[in-house]
Amino acid sequence: MGSVSSPAAEAPEGAASALRTSVGGCPIDHSRLDPTGRPVSPNAAAFNPFGEAYLQDPAGALRWSRDEEPVFYSPELGYWVVTRYEDVKAVFRDNITFSPSIALEKITPFSDEANAVLKAHGYAMDRTLVNEDEPAHMLRRRALQEPFTPEKLAHHEAIVRRLVREHVDRFIDAGRADLVSEMLFEVPLTVALHFLGVPEEDMATLRRYSVAHTVNTWGRPSPEEQVAVAESVGKFWEYSGEVLDKMRQDPSMPGWMPYGIRLQPEMPDVITDSYLHSMMMAGIVAAHETTALATTNALRLLLENRTQWEEICADPSLIPAAVEECLRFSGPIVAWRRIATSDTEIGGVAIPEGAKLLIVQASANHDERHFDDPDELDIRRDNAAGHLSFGYGSHQCLGKHLARMEMQVMLQEFTTRLPHMRLVPDQEFTYLPNTSFRGPEHLWVQWDPERNPERTDPSILDRRQQVRLRGPGGRAVARTMTVRRIEREADEIVRITLADPHGRPLPKWSPGSHVDLEFDEFSRQYSLCGDPDDRSCYQIAVRKDGDGRGGSRYLHERLTVGDVLRMRGPRNHFRLDPDARRYVFVAGGIGITPIIAMADHARRTGHDYEIHYCGRSTGTMAFLDRLVRDHGDRLTVYRSAEGVRLDVDALLADPVEGTLIYACGPRRLLDALDEATRHWPEDALRMEHFTSDVGKLDPAQEHAFDVQLAESGVTVHVPADQTVLTALRAAGFDVPSDCEEGLCGTCEVPVAEGEVDHRDVVLTKAERARGDKMMTCCSRACGKALTLRI
Repeated sequence: MGSVSSPAAEAPEGAASALRTSVGGCPIDHSRLDPTGRPVSPNAAAFNPFGEAYLQDPAGALRWSRDEEPVFYSPELGYWVVTRYEDVKAVFRDNITFSPSIALEKITPFSDEANAVLKAHGYAMDRTLVNEDEPAHMLRRRALQEPFTPEKLAHHEAIVRRLVREHVDRFIDAGRADLVSEMLFEVPLTVALHFLGVPEEDMATLRRYSVAHTVNTWGRPSPEEQVAVAESVGKFWEYSGEVLDKMRQDPSMPGWMPYGIRLQPEMPDVITDSYLHSMMMAGIVAAHETTALATTNALRLLLENRTQWEEICADPSLIPAAVEECLRFSGPIVAWRRIATSDTEIGGVAIPEGAKLLIVQASANHDERHFDDPDELDIRRDNAAGHLSFGYGSHQCLGKHLARMEMQVMLQEFTTRLPHMRLVPDQEFTYLPNTSFRGPEHLWVQWDPERNPERTDPSILDRRQQVRLRGPGGRAVARTMTVRRIEREADEIVRITLADPHGRPLPKWSPGSHVDLEFDEFSRQYSLCGDPDDRSCYQIAVRKDGDGRGGSRYLHERLTVGDVLRMRGPRNHFRLDPDARRYVFVAGGIGITPIIAMADHARRTGHDYEIHYCGRSTGTMAFLDRLVRDHGDRLTVYRSAEGVRLDVDALLADPVEGTLIYACGPRRLLDALDEATRHWPEDALRMEHFTSDVGKLDPAQEHAFDVQLAESGVTVHVPADQTVLTALRAAGFDVPSDCEEGLCGTCEVPVAEGEVDHRDVVLTKAERARGDKMMTCCSRACGKALTLRI
């Protein structure tokens, strides 16, 4: 893996224009080819992960890639770069085709002189959980994961709180501090050393050496710097070995390393001496570096977004959700690495065997195909926990729960004791040049010590706040909304306008999104049907269903302007694919609500589309006048009262390449569309349902099975009369849910092994065929067992 130097690679600013003129004005530089023989684009040639643009904003620096070339070859690195969410997730998911074996390989190979320094220190870093292939990886992960479970981590909370409190005490009255040097570097490192079981007297020495490991693996040190880095890394290796020997003398001590030492006699082939030594060194870096950077990023983000900072100060229960959104928006790990073990394909791009991959989580976490308005921080974002900052699949970060705990405790301390803290203005944020880890080297803040709340109310120091170790559980964080308007839209249909009671802007949303409203004793989902760019309000349309469960009757008969509701979301399980060439929109009755937003978007973006709208009569069809006005030349209306019905077989008789069909309406219409598209490409039909067939489980028709939880090492038995969701909750695993009818997708969990009996109406045919996720409220195992990535 050597780097390739070129004028284009060294001068990104002018690279594109220079290359456009390189071959008679052609925008492609035909003199530069990727390993498959295809020309390298100007943007790909100019990509520089050590440049200032990437260091300051990696997601922004790769926006062009997500939009135009989501998988590209970088001659500067000698790597294929993967930038979209689904592609990055797919690579993480398949650790056989995409081996993690190069995850810790040096980006910049050391010189002979630097390697000689390492050799002199006996440096012999072996495989660790991070870069180990199967089956060895999972054997060791399962053997060593117990100390990382939330139950086992709980007792570390007191240590974290004590350390955080002591460090804040040191500067609470100063009025100004660099939080990195005063606290954010030191506390996570100390916690990491405690977790590993390092004796107190050895902590200071190991602290000094740990930073060199990051530069050694992911940085680009100069030849002169390499020797100094190698010296520190070598000493780090030697000293960590000495500490490990000390632990072996008394393996009864607490800590992850003593835990491994105690297991070693039972599993000598799995837990070897060299493996423990390597994990000792790697564990210090992993547990320290990511948490320190993640917390620094989070504090900067929240202080820059003052309204949201003030919200978590006023309501600390928002902190766990804020942590997840900060991890999504600016996670500590920018990118990770894999190598292809065979010829394969990513996102339609052929990848040759032996190709090295840089999979950029920071870019994936800002992919608008998965996250609505991804470049805006929203601590109530419904799917923030879907971020890939901890990776995904069997190699997902083992220490993620510990990192979450530390971040939550630190935010609790700062929001309680320094809610008036602000960023020092006009400071320059600098980053250590490397491909994978990112966080400001300094974070200067200031405050007025006279306004410290504890000066007037010392009891705030005694407040006991809870941490959540399993990530966001239960329902998404709700926000308060007021009813601004209620208007008749059609017979038995009202359009309701909702707004923030304080006039604050609402999150942007994408066509197909819905919100969950809580009112009286009801919780119901409604599609958004207004203008996604109007952040002053949301609009929903509700049809009164006399035979329903009462929610629509309440909204029609009892709701009044000025009423206060609780709202969660928006979320989107019915997302419009921006890469489709053409759309066919089909709506039945109130199913027009998501479809009209999709049609508006297609018109704005210049996509080819057509709308087929079915209803009983003109008076019962919501938004008909607006559809005629805005989409008249694309609209066909079918009124059953006039004997005009949609012939779905005729409409969809001939599959059209690049065409996607989006449909929402009653079950009868959707079933007919499903039947009429069986000869179309898989997943050409995308549907949103109003109802499902999920009913009460009949034990006589079901069978019991076991669910193995890969990350927790727990096996949960699911009886014939119980859902997976109920069984998981009974075992102490907090899986979120809403509808519990297979309609909303909230209770989705990732599946590692086993065949799923899918009973939801959320997943597409292709998603069901992949078998890598399920809805726990209704779906079950086809066989005797499933393995979930929980």
